[in-house]
Amino acid sequence: MKKYLLTGLLVWVPLGITIWVLDLTISTLDQSLLLLPVNWYPDKLLGIHIPGLGVILTVVIVLGTGLLVHNVLGQRLLRYWEGLLRRIPVVSSIYHSVKQVSDTLLSSNGLAFRKVLLVRFPHPEAWSLAFQTTIPGEVAQQLKDEYVGVFIPTAPSPVNGFYFYVRRADTLEINISVDMALKSIVSMGVVATPVIYYPPQHDVPPD
Repeated sequence: MKKYLLTGLLVWVPLGITIWVLDLTISTLDQSLLLLPVNWYPDKLLGIHIPGLGVILTVVIVLGTGLLVHNVLGQRLLRYWEGLLRRIPVVSSIYHSVKQVSDTLLSSNGLAFRKVLLVRFPHPEAWSLAFQTTIPGEVAQQLKDEYVGVFIPTAPSPVNGFYFYVRRADTLEINISVDMALKSIVSMGVVATPVIYYPPQHDVPPD
């Protein structure tokens, strides 16, 4: 009985969480329909509620914003908008911090999370997964050896963690993708890269 119960949970728990995340995402993106005039609401035009139409509108808005910002007029509007936000005391600090993080993570030429490293943490006898980030030039000038900036995420929530400067010689670069490392952290090691076992080769005596 216990074996069957656990088997059923292994089937339904991932499915239930997936459905919950999708429902939360769709319902959140559907809020973009509130930007439309009341008479343009799909519920009024079609007479029925169709979940997910807000997702299409959100994609159109994001895509249109990207196209607009890529021309001269759009860049001027963006600079004006950012200048306006910088004049608002509390909003300025929040927007500036979030923009720095998003520019680093989402920029195609950014240097964030390009390498997965192993570093000694939380004590010299333990190793932890870490992501190599950048190190400010002012900090690098104060350090004698070659240091790298590393972000050590916590499990199972990788959005939190620790940011350190460690000697490059004290790190080990491992050949796995950032996505695979994140999966391993979120699953607390349950999902890991497959290990290929190479049996020891014995010398074959000559004939």
